[in-house]
Amino acid sequence: MKRKDDMAVQPPKVLMDADVLRQIRQHARSSNKAEVCGILIGSESGRQVEVEACIAGVNAAQGGAHVTFTQDTWEHIYKIKDAEYPDHRMVGWYHSHPGFGVFLSDHDTFIHQNFFSSPLQVAWVYDPHSDEEGCFGWVGKRLERLPEIAITDRRGGELANESGKAEPVRFSSEEEEEPDPPLVIAKSEQESAAPWMNWTVTILSYLFTAVLGFVASWYLFPQVLPVPYFFDGRTGQLIGHLDPHTGQVVLDTQPPPNLEPGKLLPPAAVPGSSPDQTAPAPTPGNKDDKGKHAER
Repeated sequence: MKRKDDMAVQPPKVLMDADVLRQIRQHARSSNKAEVCGILIGSESGRQVEVEACIAGVNAAQGGAHVTFTQDTWEHIYKIKDAEYPDHRMVGWYHSHPGFGVFLSDHDTFIHQNFFSSPLQVAWVYDPHSDEEGCFGWVGKRLERLPEIAITDRRGGELANESGKAEPVRFSSEEEEEPDPPLVIAKSEQESAAPWMNWTVTILSYLFTAVLGFVASWYLFPQVLPVPYFFDGRTGQLIGHLDPHTGQVVLDTQPPPNLEPGKLLPPAAVPGSSPDQTAPAPTPGNKDDKGKHAER
């Protein structure tokens, strides 16, 4: 009697098929945010449970950090099991913990206690973010993480040459192996042999930019044209100005409004006369000059 009690508190031995483990990982990686679940199919022998297949839980209720088997999920699971695994048993279940780590939450424990209460039924947990995984089983009346798990390969034992597959051969041309080294060398030699072409293109581009800027400023901004004014060399009075558009001298009777009297230009010769013909202005107090001025 004591020996049976000791056997009851020993953790079960779990043999997980490598192909089943691959399917569980693929199913978990298909949803990196919500949990997924499924059923483990296999057989039992003494204190050993062997996982030989799995059935993904379709239409399971996903609620963030937990997953629940719905009625539609169970109907799908029993339909697949009766059709493909009629002689096997449900030896446990699996679910993912995306980013949560490997453990059984209170919700997970509730599912295992109510739906997988057989002494050899286990719960497989896999975290697709960290690739951590673990198996939980009944040790007496408690759920514990099992310290030892064996991974089996159903193809183990076959000879190396029984696959019948040849080594894959990749065909590649010489151009792919050496990506255009002659073209690169020829291009570098051409650039070093004619450096003046680069300078010519640069200078022409700068000249074109300058001309384009000058033409744009000529039409976009107002032009200021200097207008020469002519004054009497003796009296300092305004005689006329030169029209910049026609090039003709226009006689003025009054100075322009923007020309201040205190800022008149220096006396200039009247058009058609030379500077020698312009007489200096009379000096007050010189009688001879007054006479000459009167005669003129």
